[in-house]
Amino acid sequence: MQDIYIVGVGMTPFGKFRDKTIKDMTGEAVAAALSDARVTADRIDGAFFSNAVQGHMEGQHMIRGEIALRILRSLRSLGIEVVVAHGRDDRLTLPVRLADEGVFIARDDPLASYLDIEAIVAAAKEVGADAVHPGYGFLAENPTFAERLAEEGIKFIGPSPEVLRLLGDKLAARDAMVKAGLPVAKGSGKPVSEQAEASSVAEEIGYPVMIKAAAGGGGIGIQVVNSADEFEAALRLCQGRALSAFGDDRVFIEKFIEGAQHIEFQVLGDGSAAVHFGERFCSIQRRHQKILEEGPWLSDEIRQQLGAKVVAGAEAVGYEGLATFEFLRDTEGEFYFLEVNPRVQVEHTVTEMIAGVDLVSLGIRVAAGESLPLSQDDIKLSGHAIQVRINAENPFTLEPSPGRLWECHWPGGPGVRVDTHAHTGYDMPPSFDSLLAKLVVWAPTREEAIAKMDAALGETLIIGVDTLIPLHRAIMNETDFRNREVNVEYLDGHPGLLDGR
Repeated sequence: MQDIYIVGVGMTPFGKFRDKTIKDMTGEAVAAALSDARVTADRIDGAFFSNAVQGHMEGQHMIRGEIALRILRSLRSLGIEVVVAHGRDDRLTLPVRLADEGVFIARDDPLASYLDIEAIVAAAKEVGADAVHPGYGFLAENPTFAERLAEEGIKFIGPSPEVLRLLGDKLAARDAMVKAGLPVAKGSGKPVSEQAEASSVAEEIGYPVMIKAAAGGGGIGIQVVNSADEFEAALRLCQGRALSAFGDDRVFIEKFIEGAQHIEFQVLGDGSAAVHFGERFCSIQRRHQKILEEGPWLSDEIRQQLGAKVVAGAEAVGYEGLATFEFLRDTEGEFYFLEVNPRVQVEHTVTEMIAGVDLVSLGIRVAAGESLPLSQDDIKLSGHAIQVRINAENPFTLEPSPGRLWECHWPGGPGVRVDTHAHTGYDMPPSFDSLLAKLVVWAPTREEAIAKMDAALGETLIIGVDTLIPLHRAIMNETDFRNREVNVEYLDGHPGLLDGR
């Protein structure tokens, strides 16, 4: 084999440009690679592409099935007719089959059916829809989509376009939350572009620091810098990745929180007032995406203090609908605001189990014009809940495992909940996120919840694809997890989970 030389690099922009297809984004990455190599397309004799499996690109616009079914159930409970817009790959899925009507949006690219704003707006008008629920992923955080629906007199179930645009900019969101009294990590608080200015800020904060893209998400455009001699190269790299991924090269500096825990608060607002439903602990992650969540986690005193600040933050921006306020907690117990996810969250089920509420229905009622249907004093937490994401992935390599489910059996019993669109005969496509199901358990104590989750995982039978079930069972029986000694580096720090080490 001849030597291979890398002369140009470009990043596929799978950030928050949710109106673009994979082909569009790949084209931009190729253009960036050509620019990096300082060559033009006419100098290229041929091109070869390898499919990196789209299921790796998670957390942004790769999830649709189970949340569509979840929303359908809440709409039905409220006596509302349900129409599901869908692409070719989902034409036989449970949400489409159970809906009152399905609208097929034909596209060659499976993702385009869910990312074409004008096609979705046209479908909503065709069926006479009063409102559109975006779920999570796809266009759920796209202000242009919310604006187009408003122009057609159709309600977007979620925050206003203005709030979506504000919260989609990390710097703007950070500034708004600082003004509302939320704690943030030390940082520049504004974009930095010149190496001298940026390194001065880093020296003042103290290493290690993070260079973070102001736009986008998914962990793209973030560099951890441990010393001054690494800084200049890291700055340029981060700016380049941010520009390639998000079309915006603005970056800022923030203190890196070592050994951090990831904690988030569930919020509901009606545009003027807001309430919170306590916290979830979400520190077991891979590729910046959570695979296990639980709650509650904090003491009553801390929950009350931080919850009041979260409510103030939501009210300060006039938030309407469901939102999740995310924080990092350092080893000293200090909290630092991270971001707001302006939509229903994958792990909302944990909160529903411990608070005894239907969050999705509450969000729909607020969108219909109701004031907050409950006060902060009405919200009481009880027991402990754990959710695991049963992804179709190899539990050792975490690589996606698409295919047909030849046999599928889900657990049951008191305190056991399964949110899924999967069933025997279901074809798990490679085009979307690898999530098959969310398994959630509730018990009076955390110890009992762990035991119940282990038993429920043991009852789950899936034949045809690999899943994370063996990994989750190993976590349930791992000493640090049982002792609550968990941070965002948990999986990296426990490489032997599946071989007994």
